[in-house]
Amino acid sequence: MSKKALILVDIQNDFCPGGALAVSGGDEVVAPANVLAVEFTAQGDLVVATQDAHPADHGSFASQHEGALPGEVIDLSGLPQVLWPDHCVDGTDGAVFHPGLRADLIVRTFKKGTDNTVDSYSGFYDNGHAHATGLADYLREQYVSEVWICGLATDYCVKATALDAVEEGFTTHVYAPACRAVELQPGDGARAFAEMAAAGCEVLPTAPTA
Repeated sequence: MSKKALILVDIQNDFCPGGALAVSGGDEVVAPANVLAVEFTAQGDLVVATQDAHPADHGSFASQHEGALPGEVIDLSGLPQVLWPDHCVDGTDGAVFHPGLRADLIVRTFKKGTDNTVDSYSGFYDNGHAHATGLADYLREQYVSEVWICGLATDYCVKATALDAVEEGFTTHVYAPACRAVELQPGDGARAFAEMAAAGCEVLPTAPTA
């Protein structure tokens, strides 16, 4: 019998207000994400999470490139790379899940961005699609055919995770009330939702019903 899985994307301290790469309203995703997590668990479905876990010298950090500033785009391992402030360094408080998140309901966490030569927005692959995190294989082993995705941030890691979920053959829903965008450019969040919908994701304003 097939199952559903809720994928909580990068709901970490550094992406919430006060964090090193704070997303406006990032902490507002916690409450609706918890509602989904409780509901999925009660139904016997899975709750998994992705977690940025960068080395301190990650190539996506502006601090690693002399004279560079966050927001600039460089070439990193042959891929265009937005430079970010140092964030979610593995083992630091910034990399930890938001304290309000029901992390006790998460059955498996998939770390990403661990290779300092390539970034990893998606919970499934690095940005070059050269290495998998194991998420797709795990979901299939658990007989999951349908995923719900929410978290941070809409225009980067949520979008990349959702697009890869579709590519991997999962029926994919994105729960907009539990997503927030970085918005380096105004409208990036809305454009990300449109791109996800065009790729076959169902972008929903309401939570699932049993």
